[in-house]
Amino acid sequence: MTTSAPRPLIAHVVYRFDVGGLENGLVNLLNRMSRERYRHVVVSLTNATEFRQRVTRGDVEFIELHKAPGHGIKLLPRLFGLFRRLRPAIVHTRNLAALEASLPAWLSGVPLRVHGEHGRDVGDLDGTNRTYRAVRRAYRPFVSHYVALSRDLERYLVDAVGVEPSQVTNIVNGVDIEAFTAPVARVRAADCPFNDPALWICGTVGRMQPVKNQALLARAFVRALADTPSLRSRLRLVIVGDGPSEGEVRTILARAGVADLAWLAGARTDVAGLLRTFDAFVLPSLAEGISNTILEAMATALPVIATDVGGNGELIDAGRTGLLVPSDDVAALAQALTHYANAPEAARLAGLAGRARTEQLYGLDAMVGQYEALYERLLARSRRAGRRSAAEATARLTTGSD
Repeated sequence: MTTSAPRPLIAHVVYRFDVGGLENGLVNLLNRMSRERYRHVVVSLTNATEFRQRVTRGDVEFIELHKAPGHGIKLLPRLFGLFRRLRPAIVHTRNLAALEASLPAWLSGVPLRVHGEHGRDVGDLDGTNRTYRAVRRAYRPFVSHYVALSRDLERYLVDAVGVEPSQVTNIVNGVDIEAFTAPVARVRAADCPFNDPALWICGTVGRMQPVKNQALLARAFVRALADTPSLRSRLRLVIVGDGPSEGEVRTILARAGVADLAWLAGARTDVAGLLRTFDAFVLPSLAEGISNTILEAMATALPVIATDVGGNGELIDAGRTGLLVPSDDVAALAQALTHYANAPEAARLAGLAGRARTEQLYGLDAMVGQYEALYERLLARSRRAGRRSAAEATARLTTGSD
């Protein structure tokens, strides 16, 4: 049994291993966890893109199952066989799309099945979707322990799904403090069209999909310029990322006649450098768990403007490190953009406060330490349970022989 081996194997199951906050957090975990304590394999129910190259350690195996859209009932026997072959000590599934793997993990005798809730999608923004609740409840008997990235998700698991509080651990994402540094002065990216230091750039980073709601930021940018025409000479917008919402964002900007005041940079690998060109970071999402990009922006000493959804309010000290606005409120977001654009010193001080908060609470090593401690605690409990079962079986045999 793997738990008796020097290095227990952890099988991390995700729906797709591609650019995203969930996957970025997993990359950080894999790169930082002790190589002497654990082995790792990443199982992607669909596929693993070139994003896997961000895992710098060479002993992590990636397995792609190329799942077709819809419920993966046909995939369950393959997962059962995979877990029987790998014999992991822990199967760690992440988000609802991977939860179904907990059943074959249980059937194949995996001692521990951990499930992580990282955030909500556009189909369940407030956690009231009855189908999603029912699915989580149905799989609850096969999950040994849960990880909730925000207190909001922790409450959801306990109150809506019926998980015992003792079965949920809240572990907030961490950020690489050294990789995302605070520049002495904002330095514009070489290919950024807005290199004049007198310009004031608000920007965001993320996959362009409906739940991230970059369209709201585009509309708020247009509204801010309309409400305060003097900003047209210096307020600029940068959006980093690509995805299905890109066309809508371009249309909003073009129809307002401000496309030349915005730069849609596409998908990039130099996010740390691009953040250092911003003057403020904006996250307009409809739903979030614990946002990696907020943490990265705070580590870069940027003031953060974000919608008050999910775990955003846990990260941002509103009024001190940034501003929170209601979800999908164009006027409120436009007002927040205007506030910081007209008060650059207040924005700078908020950014410095955010950097200090990140150093104090959200270091990457602290996050990794919490995961390692959780795995160790669960493995020790599993070993004790195994010894008790063996002792009880021996006692029954002894009693029977008498």
